[in-house]
Amino acid sequence: MSALVPSAVREIADGYAFTGPALDLGAVLLDGTAYADAPVRVPLAVLNRHGLVAGATGTGKTKTLQLIAEQLSGQGVPVFLADIKGDVSGVAAPGEPGERTAARAAEVGQDWRPRGCPAEFYALGGLGSGIPLRATVTSFGPLLLAKVLDLNETQESSLGLVFHYADRNGLELYDLKDLTAVITFLTSPEGKEELKGIGGISAATAGVILRSLTLLENEGAGAFFGEPEFDTAELLRTADGGAGVVSVLELPAVQDRPRLFSTFLMWLLADLYQELPEVGDLDRPKLVFFFDEAHLLFKGASKAFLEAITQTVRLIRSKGVGIFFVTQTPKDVPADVLAQLGNRVQHALRAYTPDDAKALKATVSTFPKSPAYDLGEVLTSLGTGEAVVTVLSEKGAPTPVAATRLRAPQSLMGPIGPAALQAAVDGSALAGKYRDAIDRESAYEKLAARAARPEAEPVPAPAPVPAGGAEPARDRERSPEERSPERAQEGGGLLGALMSNPALKSFARSAGTQLGREISRSLFGTSRRRR
Repeated sequence: MSALVPSAVREIADGYAFTGPALDLGAVLLDGTAYADAPVRVPLAVLNRHGLVAGATGTGKTKTLQLIAEQLSGQGVPVFLADIKGDVSGVAAPGEPGERTAARAAEVGQDWRPRGCPAEFYALGGLGSGIPLRATVTSFGPLLLAKVLDLNETQESSLGLVFHYADRNGLELYDLKDLTAVITFLTSPEGKEELKGIGGISAATAGVILRSLTLLENEGAGAFFGEPEFDTAELLRTADGGAGVVSVLELPAVQDRPRLFSTFLMWLLADLYQELPEVGDLDRPKLVFFFDEAHLLFKGASKAFLEAITQTVRLIRSKGVGIFFVTQTPKDVPADVLAQLGNRVQHALRAYTPDDAKALKATVSTFPKSPAYDLGEVLTSLGTGEAVVTVLSEKGAPTPVAATRLRAPQSLMGPIGPAALQAAVDGSALAGKYRDAIDRESAYEKLAARAARPEAEPVPAPAPVPAGGAEPARDRERSPEERSPERAQEGGGLLGALMSNPALKSFARSAGTQLGREISRSLFGTSRRRR
């Protein structure tokens, strides 16, 4: 290091002198000068200790995500990014050289070369050009769905009872019409009788839930629920050359439904948590997940929901997954979650109003003390592409606070264009697997078919379950020929007729199949049947 470098810069640089593999964020910035021989880095091994990228609009948060994502990919670590504004798809293409990029590279000591990353592009329910991401209602679970529907705690509890009943009675909830059918049945005279032993659902509460489901479907969200359900193991793939695949979720088409997309992202995390084995601390994470617009996840969340988020964040690191929450200020994230975020990249904050001043003061209080900076002043004077950084060292201790001029991404800083995006989607090996929706027999069809039977026709009892819980001799999945040919017809009159048939009561009592008993739910209420 040059003798001209101030002692304060030397001390900061010493805190980032790691021996193992690390990502390069930029160079130490002091009094407006970037010191290229004082790099700011983050060890690869601590990225499962989670992180926060925060800052006001227009300060460069998206480019910071891109910078971190492309380096992770280069180190063989898969990445998940939510593309809310539609400008992250450029991570798949090499960047374009220019004077500004060359100047930034020279300032921070970066050997800049254009490089794209292997990428997959997804869209929620196919609303967009990406590969459709879907989840069944039953795997999404009552807690996350209650968040999407903006239910209160009483309504959330009633929704949980509906899922409990469906799970125990082999009524598969694949899409929203399945859930609607079960709720309607459980508020009928026959259904109320079935729930006597474990509680009940009031007509008023059921009405609120059904209206919320109707509104959700009218907004186009019905396409998100169904099959084929996305296998979150797809997010853990690497390309042939060993680079980690960057999974980009296209979200501009659902920007007006923030509660839905933020909760869907939480479903992805909850499913990963449930499926992945414990691995402890690795030399590099299995996946790094960037959770953009994180404040939408926490806004209006119930106590149970916040507790589940906190526990997931706390425990998922031991499964090799790192989470970065991306938002405007640290106060957008609950204190219990914020305490789990060991790596911090804080872009500029503005203090134009009294509320802004409070947010600035709160942000400063979350950083370690720094003898080199007045953080209140620094955070309001940072330029675009500059940030205050502190991360965990290889020993797990916080590094010194470093104002940093960040490196320029080597991938394209902008969208790749509709034609290139469509070509990437069409050429994906996953397109054939997930593109076309399917509609299997499930709760709606089962209830409709049974209700259509003549009243006098007996309903067959399920096969007995041998002692010890072993599988019955019959196949768990019936062949298409064995399924009822009586498919439900769409229309409001069917559910009324369905619920008035006395045969349904007997059917519901006898529907405790092995499939229902196999369903178990995680702390988020999510469910995943064994493949």
